[in-house]
Formats: sequence, C-alpha cells, structure tokens
Amino acid sequence: MTDRFDLFVVLADMRTGSNFLEANLNAIDGLTCHGEAFNPHFVGYPNRDDVLGIGQDARDKDPSKLLEAIRRQTGGLGGFRFFSDHDPRVLDMVLDDPRCAKIILTRNPLDSYVSLKIARETGQWKLTNIKRRKDARPDFDADEFAAHVAAHQAFQLKLLNRLQCSGQTPFYIGYDDLRDLDVINGLVAWLGVPARLERLDDSLKPQNPAPVIDKIGNPEALADGLAQVDRFDLTRTPNFEPRRGAAVPGYVVSSTLPLIYLPLRGGPVAQVTRWIATLDGAGADPETGMNRKRLRQWQQDQANHRSFTVLRHPLARAHAVFCARIVNDGPGSYRQIRNTLRRRFRLPVPGRMPAPGYGRDEHRAAFAAFLRFVKANLAGQTPIRMDAEWGTQAGAIEGFAQVVPPDLILRETDLADDLPALAARLGHAAPPPCPAAGADEPHDLADIYDAELERLAADIYQRDYLTFGFGPWRPG
Repeated sequence: MTDRFDLFVVLADMRTGSNFLEANLNAIDGLTCHGEAFNPHFVGYPNRDDVLGIGQDARDKDPSKLLEAIRRQTGGLGGFRFFSDHDPRVLDMVLDDPRCAKIILTRNPLDSYVSLKIARETGQWKLTNIKRRKDARPDFDADEFAAHVAAHQAFQLKLLNRLQCSGQTPFYIGYDDLRDLDVINGLVAWLGVPARLERLDDSLKPQNPAPVIDKIGNPEALADGLAQVDRFDLTRTPNFEPRRGAAVPGYVVSSTLPLIYLPLRGGPVAQVTRWIATLDGAGADPETGMNRKRLRQWQQDQANHRSFTVLRHPLARAHAVFCARIVNDGPGSYRQIRNTLRRRFRLPVPGRMPAPGYGRDEHRAAFAAFLRFVKANLAGQTPIRMDAEWGTQAGAIEGFAQVVPPDLILRETDLADDLPALAARLGHAAPPPCPAAGADEPHDLADIYDAELERLAADIYQRDYLTFGFGPWRPG
C-alpha cells in the first residue's frame, strides 16, 4: 500500500490493452497486478488455481476475502483487472472505497470490437512472437457492433456517475497512450509508488496494427453500419430533472386485495384512490403513509401482490395541474409559486379567483404561458423547483422502480375496463367501476384545446410521448 491507496483496480474491457498495461505495471518494483482476479470463469488467469492462496470456490463464496488479501499483500501495492462482466459485487466494493485507486482504460469501441472478433475467430488472445501471429478477417455486423457500443457506454457512464457522486478522481488512460513511457510513469507516480520504468515491456506485441477497414471481410458494410450508431447520442432528449425518489408514503394499498397503487402526481389520483376505497367496501380504508419497512412487511405477507400506476396524457396532466395549483388561489394551490409566476414571469392569471373577465381566451393564453414556464423549468432555466406535479411521468416511474416496479402501467382513458379486470383477476367477485374524473375548473381542456397547445406539450414532454407512445390528446 502507499500513502494514497491500499490497492488498485484497472477498470477496462476485453481488447482494450489491459494485458499490456498489466505487464508494465508488474515490471515496476512495488506493484503487483493479479490478472482478472474476479473473472467468473477463472481466478486470476486461465491456467491458475488461486490468487494469494484463495481459490475460485472460496472467492465466489465471499469475494471480499480475496479483495482483502490483495489489499494486505506484502511487497507493495496490489491490484487486479476488472471487466464489465466480472463479479458485480466486487465493483460496488471498489467504487465505494476511496482507498482503492481506479485506473480507467478505454479504447475506440470500433477497434476493440474488431479486435475481439479476430481473437474469437483465431483463438489468439496474446501475441509474444510475431511469427506465430494468426490472421482473420471477420465480417462487420452492424447490430452486433451497436450492442457492443451500448454495453461499453453503459459501463463507462456507470463508473463516471458513481465516482462523481462519491467525489473520487480516477486515472484515465487511453489505448493509444499505453506505449507512452511518460504516461505510464505518470500513472505510477499517481499511485504513489516511487519506482519508475526505464523502458516499456515489449514482450506483448500489437496483434492487429492495420487500419480497421483492412481487418474486416466486408468493408463496404462499415460506413452504413457506423451511420446507424448514434455515437454522440445526438437524438437523446436532454433531461435536467432531479432523480425522483420512490415516494413510498404516497402509495395506496387495498385492505382486501393484494393490490398497491403507485400514484403519479398530477394524474387521476383522487378517483383511483376512491375506486380502491369502494373496492374494499364500507368500513375498510386503503392504507397510506407507509415507510419502506412497512412496505416490505406487506410484500412478504401478500405473496401474489400486484402493483400498478396510471398514466395521464401529458397535456391533460399539465392542464389539471395548472388549474389545481396555479389558477386556483385557495386550498391546494401553490400560492408562492403562483405569485412568483404572476410577478416575475408575467403569467396572466388574476390575483384572486374567481375573477370576472377570466374567460376561455384568457385561460388558454395563461395555460400556454404556463407551458412555456414548465419547459424552461424542466430545462433548469428558472429558480423555481422542478415539481413532481409537472415533471415527466417517465422520471417518476424510474423512481418507483427503486423500490416497487409497477406490474402494470395503465392509462387513464382505459380505466373503466382495466381496473375492474385487474380486481377480478385478484379474486374480487363484483369489482366497482372507476369513478370518472371531474372537469377541470374554471375551464375544461376541451374548451381551449388547439394544435399549438399540443405542440407545446409534445415539446416539453417528448420523453413521455416517446416512451409511452402518446398521440394527440382527445377528449374523453
């Protein structure tokens, strides 16, 4: 160990140059890299039975024992190589440990993909003698490459996010820098080891140094295949919403059926809750206000439980929230936000409601202004909180998934059929109909709807429209 670190991990993937990096680290006095110590198919190296006296069975039973052995090894700083398909238990252990140095090794994913295809076809994973080099020209497969890139990006994003959240700084090194002696010695200095390399280990040779287009059997497919991969994520919808928590206290649990409702704020929460109360019958009230401990107890007691949530069309949901929280100035309103919107964002709603002269045209203009505010708000451009009432439904459902992923995602327009059918499947003899939602006040969406409002909503809630397949709003 050093003053900074107790051990190190090389976070990489296959065909990124990790063997070459390990060979050079092991050539430095005071550093020992123990191969793929947590590869699920072997321990350390394919021809080894143990690492530091710990075999594969013992490691699989409790990987922390091998991790601790590497940490406490004698003779300097120990470490290992870790790939995205290695034991996930170990990844959590090292990412949460600031005394474990993180070396992140990356390579152009096209190069690593083609190199992997060649290695699998030839069976040659290392090259120490150029005379024994095996050659192959595998075909480029666009779908296979897209999956390779997606997996690579997902692993790198996970590392980035976890280290950012914990305030740790890794050492990034690219494949093309592995043969730069100064870079390798800079890595050694960062680890806190005083020794330095005088020259790079040259026992491992580059296996496929030719341009990518010369290494595949169907070079004509390369351009079209790469065009299908959104390498820079150009089509991604920017998302500045805070990650939503699970909001467990708001869950509604039936007292007679193994059924739990996960309310999406701004949706038809009141009528679905009333339906569950009617389902349970007179004298029985749905349970709310749960904490996670109580929720786990309920899940254990209800072996065949079902969870569900209900989507509302994004435009209808935004309008319902606008009426209840912003136009309304009485109980249930967001009074401070309402006042700020009127004062600083020139939202044209009267100071007090009801107000003479606030007709359909005025309401439509005010709602359009509110939608423009929501767009700026969810883009992180206003000082007002990003409230869950007008946040995306997709983001809220991601929050649910932290604790209880919904078994069913229903839609408000289908509740008349879907809710009684759900209760019947769970054993209710005569499920009641779901009560209809009342009209928004002071004006219903049907009275002001037009193409511009739809366009504004689709622009704001593109994530929900795409994720859940919403089309233009229709009354009823």
